[in-house]
Amino acid sequence: MKRSERLVDMTKYLMQRPHTLISLPFFAKRYDAAKSSISEDLAILKHTLASNQDGILETVAGAAGGVRYIPFLGKEHAENYLTDLASRIEDPSRILAGGFVYLSDILGNTQDLRRIGELIATKYAYSNIDAVMTVETKGIALAQATAQFLNVSFVTARKRSKVTEGATVSVNYISSSLDRVSKMELPTRALEKESNVLIIDDFMKGGGTLTGMEELVKEFDCTIAGICVLCEADFDKNKLVEDYISLVKISNIDTKKKLILAEPGNFLTQTDFSRF
Repeated sequence: MKRSERLVDMTKYLMQRPHTLISLPFFAKRYDAAKSSISEDLAILKHTLASNQDGILETVAGAAGGVRYIPFLGKEHAENYLTDLASRIEDPSRILAGGFVYLSDILGNTQDLRRIGELIATKYAYSNIDAVMTVETKGIALAQATAQFLNVSFVTARKRSKVTEGATVSVNYISSSLDRVSKMELPTRALEKESNVLIIDDFMKGGGTLTGMEELVKEFDCTIAGICVLCEADFDKNKLVEDYISLVKISNIDTKKKLILAEPGNFLTQTDFSRF
């Protein structure tokens, strides 16, 4: 196999297995090539990814070492995408009753989901995430996209239990959007004890749903590694959560004037892009 062919196949193999350590002998056997040639190939790949700020190729020394691909976007990529996303969200036709915003087209677009998942995975690339958690239904696609780039499982809390999920753990929480006590449940098999859990949701107004997920994580004796939302309603100052990351911040929704003001959230200032 020519070097150009090896590089293409090697890139595909690594990108399909993010955060997975692959040994050099494995690649040497796969391509019937010397370890020195494989090392040169990996050096080319590492330089290209770093130059484009489109991922990190880590080398682990030692007999049990190898290489692993870390999905990681540079700040320029993140800023350009989030600026464009905020601009699209400012479309006044997205205004819904109750101060919500229509996001289903974005959550149903595979290219948007891929980029959003990659951005969130960038923020938490070195946080030792064991699982991604969300609540039905809009957050499921976001959690799945993020879990794929972090190479971990994702779990979905439900507001009503299903017989197919067996025994569940449930918590009551204050739903800030409905101003009432609600319940959410998670199967007892969903999370392993002492897991680091990343909580994700599509839209945060007061943060009531997020507090419910926080309580569920604690019931499983797990640690909350982070909370991330696609959009936050910044005009609602009575937040029930404080430490969170938002990709887009909506500062105003005027239903009478049909106006939405949106901009990139705190993701850009709270993410360390200096690893390149």
